[in-house]
Amino acid sequence: MSKLRAAARSGRGLQQGAGEGRKSPRRCRKNVSSHKGMLPPVSAQQSAYHLFSHPAEIEAFRKNLLAWYDKCKRDLPWRKLAASESDANRRAYAVWVSEIMLQQTQVATVIDYYNRWMQKWPTLQALAKASLEEVNELWAGLGYYSRGKRLQEAAQKVVSELAGQMPATAEELQRLLPGVGRYTAGAIASISYGQATGVVDGNVIRVLCRVRCIGADSSSPAVADRLWDLANALVDPARPGDFNQAMMELGATVCTPRAPLCMECPVKQHCKARCRVEKELEFASRRLLGKAASSCSQAPDIEECAATGSCSLCLPASEPWDSSLGVANFPRRAAKKQPRAERTATCVLERRGPRGQPEYLIVQRPSSGLLAGLWEFPSLALGPGLKEKQQREALLAHVQAWAGEAVARGRLRHVGEVSHVFSHIHQTYVVYSLLLGRDPEMASGWRDEMLERPAFRWVTQAEFQKSAVSTAMKKVWKVCERQNCEGRGSGQVSVSVPCLPRGR
Repeated sequence: MSKLRAAARSGRGLQQGAGEGRKSPRRCRKNVSSHKGMLPPVSAQQSAYHLFSHPAEIEAFRKNLLAWYDKCKRDLPWRKLAASESDANRRAYAVWVSEIMLQQTQVATVIDYYNRWMQKWPTLQALAKASLEEVNELWAGLGYYSRGKRLQEAAQKVVSELAGQMPATAEELQRLLPGVGRYTAGAIASISYGQATGVVDGNVIRVLCRVRCIGADSSSPAVADRLWDLANALVDPARPGDFNQAMMELGATVCTPRAPLCMECPVKQHCKARCRVEKELEFASRRLLGKAASSCSQAPDIEECAATGSCSLCLPASEPWDSSLGVANFPRRAAKKQPRAERTATCVLERRGPRGQPEYLIVQRPSSGLLAGLWEFPSLALGPGLKEKQQREALLAHVQAWAGEAVARGRLRHVGEVSHVFSHIHQTYVVYSLLLGRDPEMASGWRDEMLERPAFRWVTQAEFQKSAVSTAMKKVWKVCERQNCEGRGSGQVSVSVPCLPRGR
């Protein structure tokens, strides 16, 4: 009995097992806001049990959530700018930058990048004048590099085609700005312009699914549409920006994926998932005390969806309620697709510079695709089944155009291996180093006449660290540096760290 009471007080059994993210549901359509707590009619497969049916409950939800937010919100630089900037155009830009950076990236990681970005490019006009190289250099290490590129392209469009004026509604933001989806448009419009439109990101999905016991796959179009309907019905028309930030803040700090702090939740009285947990705990304690009928083996009636078995928002029959998960039964997500494995040979090519200092060759990646426009050591994708001798020969042929001399196979030194996990690729870099015997004269021809030689440059160690290189290449550098310091022969170093944690 004491254990059950302790569990009820601490929220034990309310743990979450799913990962946290900021991706909005994939399907997008125009926002349809409703500020009187009225939702579109439910279908035959969606019970009203999952909705907010009483305006009084919506008002109480808003009041409790905003009171908590005013007291407990984190002190973040983009919130300061949004609150202090009187110019709506600059305010929208400041919010926009933060929202793009926060996609799939934690707040703690973003803060420093955001401060440096706003210091370097405080306005849309300043960003529009920057080069992609400058944007990539500042973005280096933040991951998902196409975000920075799209942000700059959209800024250039605002300056050149929209007279420097940001669109002021969610519909226009999504329609006119490349890289701005439904979630980002709603966040900018509500925070910067006070438009009463809801937002749905990973944190909001988790809150809504738990509050209304929505257990179906939240990425499915039907469930995603219903979540947007809920968000638009709940948003406070008087403080839409604060309300949306409060929903995200609640998901990030209290209604977390793992070990949610249910006792600290400002809207716990509206949470149907928590209500079910409490009733099951109560029933368990009654059974321990012998108060339940001896013939009763099931929990007492708990208010549930009246359309159980046919409701498209309930937990699927194949994944029924799991008492060990508690509120973390929601949301249920489809199993993630495992990242595909790839191997790449990478060569750290070194020469003596004009002043006698070591210099290293970096080449620029293509302008599209993974890590577009970033710089890296000369690298070559390895096909399956290549033996060590074959990959050496392939890499030597690849670097020959830059070496400018016949390079003996024995001078190519194996350093180790580095693992790096992108969102959809588990990349293994087989790292080699090559010290050139003299200052190379670049070969006049490229190894394939059908291909244009990529841009390249020789950089010092300090210049390499300041260049727009990926986190994976910095790992490659560290492995080479470590071996040089230790004076060892070939070895293997495996570092497997996801490049970006998710969520706020």
